[in-house]
Amino acid sequence: MSLSERIIASNKGMLAEMVQLKYQAMTESAFRFFRGTCEIFYQDLSLWKAMPKSPLSWICGDLHVENFGSYKADDGQVYFDLNDFDEALLAPVAFELVRMLTSIFLCFDFLELEDLKAMNMANVFLKNYSAVLARGKALAIEPRIAKGIICTFLMAVSKRKQSRLLDKRTEVRKRKLVLSLEDERHFELDKDLRKDLVEHLTDWINNHSRSPYNYKVRDVVFRLAGTGSVGTKRYMFLLENLLKKGKYLIVDMKQSQPSALTPYVKVSQPQWETEAERVVFAQELSQHMPCSLLSHTVFKGDAFVVKEMQPAEDKIKFRLIQDQYRDIFQVIDDMAALTASAHIRSSGRKGSAIADELIEFGRSTAWQEKLIDYAFKYAQKVKKDFKVFKTGVDSGIYANS
Repeated sequence: MSLSERIIASNKGMLAEMVQLKYQAMTESAFRFFRGTCEIFYQDLSLWKAMPKSPLSWICGDLHVENFGSYKADDGQVYFDLNDFDEALLAPVAFELVRMLTSIFLCFDFLELEDLKAMNMANVFLKNYSAVLARGKALAIEPRIAKGIICTFLMAVSKRKQSRLLDKRTEVRKRKLVLSLEDERHFELDKDLRKDLVEHLTDWINNHSRSPYNYKVRDVVFRLAGTGSVGTKRYMFLLENLLKKGKYLIVDMKQSQPSALTPYVKVSQPQWETEAERVVFAQELSQHMPCSLLSHTVFKGDAFVVKEMQPAEDKIKFRLIQDQYRDIFQVIDDMAALTASAHIRSSGRKGSAIADELIEFGRSTAWQEKLIDYAFKYAQKVKKDFKVFKTGVDSGIYANS
């Protein structure tokens, strides 16, 4: 199959009009293209017969430098951690590591930093990942123990007020606070669908153990966010507290699709009632503390992950620190520690390797050079594929897909 046929096939079943927006977003850079083609990455990786053996773990599946960020957990604390588990699956940890390493090379290329710095950073990532894994003790990063740029970042986001999020996402219309339709990422819903969604989330609020108490649904819109997930059904709700006037919550409800890794991982998986159950299981297992209101539901036959949207939710903007090599070093070092910690937390659960196997893998170095070499070469392939893809978009190949 040609590259265009593979990309179109990987987006089948998605919302057609939103997929077109995804394709446009992917023309921004090779790094953005890489983030939007997770399935293509694993198709290619499955052809690598010399991949070093590695222990099984619950991996996030789409690990890259943009899939770490801050969030407020159920305990009220703000953490920096892995934050996207749509593709999560039981798989060899090497799958996770190769994708992350490739993202480092592509991110540095996007930031116009030389290959030598990228290679050094890839080595930094694997060195600290292995060191944390070898110790067998999971770590957490929150404001009191964070260092450098991550500490500054977490201190800043932890001080943000709910009003900041409301100002960005809402407007007053007919003397009522509603979700803004001026935001290009928000889309108005069909009247009947809107009614059904309000009824569904109202039922979730009234009956789910993880839902907020004493809240009522005031508005809902379709929400566009991310890159790889563009094309899935995603809704954003405005909830108002019935007891405290002027207190609101914003809730995200995102459709869960089968993991892009599924055809390429030859490992028996647990039987889940829904794909959303898989996502929530992996996220609760991997993060130090789960994000606020994290749960799953089924709406009109489709599975969805539900969580609170928060002012403390943000990502490190590498473009703003591209000239601060020490800060980038600290961020990548922390991302390595968090990746290893996620794997340690999931050890011995539903088929994953026990901690002793992970520790032994962390103490070995024989596999590291092979993963870095593959990731570097694959990043060059992604850049070539990106040029072919961009030409195809410009010529209209993807217009009717």
